[in-house]
Amino acid sequence: MTAILESLQTAFAELAPSKLALEQVVATGLPAARNEQWKYTSLRSLSTRRFAAPSASLTTLDSATTEAIAAISAPRIVFINGVFDAGNSALTDLPNGLNIQSDVPSHADNDLGFANAHEIFAQLNIAIARHGLQIKVDNNTEVTSCMNAVFVSVKTEQDLAIHLRHKIVLGENSKLDLIEHHIAQNSHQHLVNHFCEITLERGAQLMHARIQQDDIGASHFLRTEGTLQANAGYHRLDLELGSHLSRHDLQVKLLGDGATLNANGSLIASGRRHVDTRLDIQHVAKNTSCNLLWRGLATERGRAVFHGGILIENGADGTAAHLSNKNLLLSDNAEIDTQPVLVIHADEVTASHGATVGRLDAGHLFYLRARGIPEAQAKAMLTNAFCRETLKVLVREELINSVAPHLEKMLQAIEVQE
Repeated sequence: MTAILESLQTAFAELAPSKLALEQVVATGLPAARNEQWKYTSLRSLSTRRFAAPSASLTTLDSATTEAIAAISAPRIVFINGVFDAGNSALTDLPNGLNIQSDVPSHADNDLGFANAHEIFAQLNIAIARHGLQIKVDNNTEVTSCMNAVFVSVKTEQDLAIHLRHKIVLGENSKLDLIEHHIAQNSHQHLVNHFCEITLERGAQLMHARIQQDDIGASHFLRTEGTLQANAGYHRLDLELGSHLSRHDLQVKLLGDGATLNANGSLIASGRRHVDTRLDIQHVAKNTSCNLLWRGLATERGRAVFHGGILIENGADGTAAHLSNKNLLLSDNAEIDTQPVLVIHADEVTASHGATVGRLDAGHLFYLRARGIPEAQAKAMLTNAFCRETLKVLVREELINSVAPHLEKMLQAIEVQE
């Protein structure tokens, strides 16, 4: 047994909602390099770590963090080290039809759903998570106020294993905007593991942005599973800006005719950061569409890993599926691995996928330098424009302007090497 699994089994022996799931995790073990879905992301260093269970009594926020949270508009729900924080949340006077909870419903041991080694963190989440964002929007309800979820990591004497499970359900013809803020108060080396289930009923529309800015010492994992019914629309943005090791598995099934997915993301692998994102999009119904635009940027000794998988099932005629993954290498020691995959079993579809890895365009850089712009500023302008393109998925200017400063601040701190 690895040190990490031994410590989790000990720490959560009495706290885990599902003892059977925890036992299965220990029996399965962490995926090794020979596991194809973890080929480019080693868990060797993580396997030697030990983690403790969070405790609400051990975490407090400083004034700067409290003020930063207060500046985020209501309705707002806050979790500190995986525990709901009522004091900094703002959940009074919720719009009609918007229902918010912070406790995970009980999960039957005989309905675990995950047994493979590559799904180990989802299985851990099923076993351990007791808190998380639970959202339900009633049928025919348009929530006009943007919902904000804030997840704060705070250093404690022991490194913590933080598990949160979220469920978002939008009823028929309902609409919701949701922004997730993942931040750190100070330096820490916690293990943060999220699992999010998203259900969009017929005609529902979800605009969803996730800004991951956890501390550079954190290990951050997320699995997102979405199902879209007829004419549902899901717009999603992922900004991977923080943590030492991050992994996101985004799986979406378009089950109803006319369902639409637009998912963009920026993966910023600076310093020695390792950023891994895996997309698995499944078209099941007719006349569905997905547009996936992802940008990767690696500098110093950073590494970005991207897998973009699209599967068009038999009978999913009329599908339109498009994937673009462009990447910039900004230093000789950085690395980017990208794998676009397109599998088609249907007729009369429109589909494309492509990936590139390269340097900043010398012609564009010369154009800016010739107009008197300093080299460092010119490089910053090009990298900003390269990544900012992903923000367009949020459509509305007020949403774009609310998340853009986080991306720009990260890019400003990056040094582009020759």
